[in-house]
Amino acid sequence: MHSGEKPFSCAECGKSFLFKSYLIVHERIHTGENPFTCSECGKCFSQKQHLISHQGTHTGKKPFSCSECGKSFFQKARLTSHQMTHTGEMPYSCSECGKCFSFKHLLMKHYRVHTGEKPFSCIECGKRFFERKRLVSHQRSHTGEKPYSCSECEQCFTSKHSLTVHHRGHTGEKPYSCSECGKCVTTRSSLAKHQARHTGMKPFSCSICNKRFFHKSILITHERLHTGEKPYSCSECGKCFSDRSNLTSHQIIHNSDLQYSCSDCGKGFKRKSDLASHSSRIHKGEHPV
Repeated sequence: MHSGEKPFSCAECGKSFLFKSYLIVHERIHTGENPFTCSECGKCFSQKQHLISHQGTHTGKKPFSCSECGKSFFQKARLTSHQMTHTGEMPYSCSECGKCFSFKHLLMKHYRVHTGEKPFSCIECGKRFFERKRLVSHQRSHTGEKPYSCSECEQCFTSKHSLTVHHRGHTGEKPYSCSECGKCVTTRSSLAKHQARHTGMKPFSCSICNKRFFHKSILITHERLHTGEKPYSCSECGKCFSDRSNLTSHQIIHNSDLQYSCSDCGKGFKRKSDLASHSSRIHKGEHPV
């Protein structure tokens, strides 16, 4: 063990471990096994310590408090993580890009961006993810489950993150600001897209028409103009869209007096003339030949 040898390797992905017990826990990532069950609510976990941490949510006890701001936590590890927001300490840095993290497990997760490792796979369609929470959110696209609802408009979402981003539309909150021009946006990914405009770099190009883009997600959406793929469908009327935001925009017409919807992006309008104006301004010349 002192030689650094890791004799126990995963048959699924090849990752090696010092102890067999570590391998067993790791293998649950691939199998989806969650052998530890909460007696209060039935929620299952892959590791005992995760169950113990969860059980604290039922008792309401938060014995670990921050000396800086007084915020309390169920677990000491959560307190330690929180305290770094006051100190700014990030002792773990990525050897590939230099990005720093407060915890080793966050660095390990980040490395998957560089290696392309996606250890979490959907048993329904085989799609793979680098984070478990992304898999869980994706699986709801198969079940139709949307457990997170907006208190303002009652719209439901598959993930808490999607709800948080949506809710900013009601509050007007834009927590991410550009260091170059000061522009504020609602999501971190929107900030990354915006900042690319300052550098002028467009590293992602379309293999069909060679048009270039700041962000890979924009390229993927653009390529659907060529393929005709429309993976997002409305549960109310079955209409399909190439972009998730267009579906969200469209869904509003089922719960409002917006009678006219754009066939390109799904945005709704009260008057037919407004729709015509929108189409000529936004979508004129958009479709590739």
